[in-house]
Amino acid sequence: MATTTKTGTKAQTKTKTGKMENSEFHDFFVDELKDIYWAEKHLVKALPKMKKAATSPELATAFEKHTEETNNHISTLEKVFELLEEKAQAKKCDAMEGLLKEADSIIEDTDAGTLIRDAGLILAAQKVEHYEIATYGTLVVFAQNMGHSDVAELLQTTLDNEKATDVALTTVAESFINQQAASE
Repeated sequence: MATTTKTGTKAQTKTKTGKMENSEFHDFFVDELKDIYWAEKHLVKALPKMKKAATSPELATAFEKHTEETNNHISTLEKVFELLEEKAQAKKCDAMEGLLKEADSIIEDTDAGTLIRDAGLILAAQKVEHYEIATYGTLVVFAQNMGHSDVAELLQTTLDNEKATDVALTTVAESFINQQAASE
């Protein structure tokens, strides 16, 4: 069912879940979806390298689980694009590119087989999680404000998962890694 509303001098036509025609806000929203889509696609490639660099089996397992979850986030974003009647397309995310370069630097700057490296990898992974939490949190609100409740629900599920991953990383860090890294 389409409705027409007047915003300023521009008329907008909005379907229940599809495009908001002539809406700069909708275009901005889609652009940010493309940005996080790129971020997730590049993160899923970086996580196996982080897993391989991890010293503790607990952290390696966390990265393996995060890889699976990130693949799910990519699929969810593809569903979101479909609901919005937009092409699933990635736009380079400078923030994620920088965060992943930082993770690479941590691997290069720490000794293999140390818990100092693991502490650094957790730091890098949590920076990524915090970026994703901020992005998905904002995208949920944007979707809600445009009346895309189905899209907001999908993005909220991803947001909840990102928050859980952040908590899981903290648990691994606090269980023994940070304390032992401090004494290396």
